[in-house]
Amino acid sequence: MSEKQSRILIADDNEANVELLEAYLSGLEVETAVAVDGQDTLDKVQSFRPDLILLDIMMPKFSGFEVCQRLKNDSATSGIMILMVTALNELGDIERAVEAGTDDFLSKPVNKFELVLRVNNMLRLRDETDELERLRKYIEQMEASR
Repeated sequence: MSEKQSRILIADDNEANVELLEAYLSGLEVETAVAVDGQDTLDKVQSFRPDLILLDIMMPKFSGFEVCQRLKNDSATSGIMILMVTALNELGDIERAVEAGTDDFLSKPVNKFELVLRVNNMLRLRDETDELERLRKYIEQMEASR
């Protein structure tokens, strides 16, 4: 991955779920923070600036669907990768998650191997997207200085 340590925000109102996700991520070189409801998630995004959010759908104050939609509709936060983690696995829920803008989703109970694989892939994609954006800006600067 990149030189800087990636930041993952775990947004879930269930303490046991949070502890399990933290344990599964403990082998990765990442910094984690926890949010306990939808409003807390939006607040933590501003202060913690995560690269990836593991977002539960069923949370108090705002659902994961609402949080995802707000973040993806804001240009300042739209680039944050969102992995929805949910016990809901009805086709309608998956469609709602995609419509809200999620980058991927994982059903509970979470499989450690699958979680770590998806997290690594999403962080790698985030790093490559950041690098492409840096190159695009560099090219624009070079063309503007001609």
